[in-house]
This record gives sequence, structure tokens and C-alpha cells, in this order.
Amino acid sequence: MKKTYYLFNPGYLERKDNTLKFTPIETGENGEGEKNGQPRYLPVEHVSELYIFGSLTAKSSLYNFLGQNDIAVHFFDYYENYTGSFMPRDSLLSGKMLLAQTSHYQNKKKRIYIAQKFIEGAAFNMLKNLKYYNKRGREVDDIIVKIETFIKTISETNDTDELMGLEGNIRMAYYEAFDLILNDFEMGNRTKQPPSNEVNALISFGNMMCYSQCLRAIHQTQLNPTISYLHSPGERRYSLSLDISEIFKPLLVDRVIFKVLNRKEIQEKHFDKKLNKCLLNTNGKKIFVKAFEDRLSETVKHRSLNRSVSYKHLIKLECYKLCKHLLNMEEYKPFKMWW
Repeated sequence: MKKTYYLFNPGYLERKDNTLKFTPIETGENGEGEKNGQPRYLPVEHVSELYIFGSLTAKSSLYNFLGQNDIAVHFFDYYENYTGSFMPRDSLLSGKMLLAQTSHYQNKKKRIYIAQKFIEGAAFNMLKNLKYYNKRGREVDDIIVKIETFIKTISETNDTDELMGLEGNIRMAYYEAFDLILNDFEMGNRTKQPPSNEVNALISFGNMMCYSQCLRAIHQTQLNPTISYLHSPGERRYSLSLDISEIFKPLLVDRVIFKVLNRKEIQEKHFDKKLNKCLLNTNGKKIFVKAFEDRLSETVKHRSLNRSVSYKHLIKLECYKLCKHLLNMEEYKPFKMWW
């Protein structure tokens, strides 16, 4: 079974026969001097994708090898920002699908319909989280009512700018509940670049993880990741991943944040704070990534397929549903948590 691997240390990545060899660069205890650490070998048939959080040195022949084996590589900078991906060749791209995506984007009525569905699914899943914790004594009734009121107006929006404004109101109300759900940490206002506190740091890091998972799922279908409906397509970004990730952030990111903080798996010692920035340190990233991977691997009984599927596979199923809608095969209905 293929797995996702995370490389946190700077180092060298190279091909060794049919194996990936990663040699970390280690710094001395006094912060001076560097030496090569113990190499780690990854059988290529066991690797689905790589997440790179440290400086990586690799030759072009290595990327040829990764492309041949359908292995994606996602890069993040020191500040935990997603900076880009190496993706294998688009063997599934379809001219018919590209025309269908473009047609739905250019038609205002068709575009707003899809965009509304993304927000509808996202808001519903946020409510599911709030109702889960409301039953456990967190007293978020007022916030639930506020979001339910916003949801009723989604279908009344006429363009994506208006819809994005409504989405901002929904998310602002939703984030108000974080301080009621979390035990020892406070979120305050949502801050991104850079995050101002621990909760904001986890949200930013988790959202980037979710975004790259959605990008990988899109790449495994005939969809083009640059043509989107809620977020405006732009230069140098895969905006369809932003669209689809809206639906899954409450399920994959927020639930993991509540878990790792309330169970004290991640504590203050797992953050670096300096110059009005708050970022996860390496140990903190490892703990969050482990919890995130565990979440992706969890399974639920799918009501339509009548079999158990992982949360990770749910993202790919969402892409397939969007494909069917774009080809006029089946009306798109966003994923909504049913449990």
C-alpha cells in the first residue's frame, strides 16, 4: 500500500536503483557545522507523494524518476506556506472535460450554481462540527443559529464576489466558536500571513495540507486544477483545489486541531514565537501531520457505494461528482457529513 512521506529536515534526495535515498543534513549542537546524517531508503512502489518542509537538493533525473512512478512532490517554505508542487505528467487530461469546465466557468448562471454548492457543503460541515461540540456542553447555540441564517441566503447570491462575502461572514461566525471549543488556547481574530498565535498557526498549516490533498485528488481525475468557480482563476495557482478544500477543511483540518489541542498532544512548546509570528516547530509539525494522516485514513460507510471508504478517498469521489456535473451526467451535490 502506498503512503505519503514527509521530509522535515534539509537534505539530499536521489535515486538508488528502484529506491529513493534521502540523506538528511544535520547541524551540530552549537548550531555550527553540518554533516550528513543516516540515509533513509524509501521503496518507490510504497510512495504515493512527498511533502517537503526543509531545503531539498535533487537532480532533474530524480524528478524524471518520480514522474515515471506517478509520485507528486509538494513544497512548503519556512513560514509553512505552500509554495508549489511537482506533479507527474497529466496523463488523464481530456479536451472534452477542459471545454466543459471552461463552458461552466464562462456561463454566469452555471458558475454561481457550482460556487454556491461549494459554500453550501462547507457551511453544512461547519455546522456538523458545532452541533457535535454543542452536545458536549460547549454552548455554541447562538453561533449555530447565526450560521443557519446565513445559509438560507446562499441561493440568493448573484455573483461570486457576493458569495465570497457571505462565506466570509459564515467563517467569521464559525471561528467565534473555537474559543468555546478549545480548552487551553484562544484563537482571537483570524490572522494568516503570518499567523499571530497557536490556533491560527494550526489553521494555516492544516489548510495548506488539505489544499495539497485536494490538488492530488484533482490530478487523478480529468479535471484541470486551474479552472475554478468560487475562487477566481489566477496566475500560478491551482484555484480549483481552493474550491474543493472549502468542503473538507471542517472535516479534516478543524477536527484535527480540536483533537490535538484538547488532548494536549500539541502544547505551547511545539511553537516558535518571534517577531509577531507564531509557527509550528518541527516536532509540532510531525505531531500534526501524524494526526492529519490518521484522519485521512479513517473510514466511513458510504451510503451510495454501500462500502467503507477513507476520508482521503472522499475527496476523489467529490472530484468525480464534479466531473459528472460538468458533463451533464448528474447534478452536483456537495459532500455533507451524514454521521
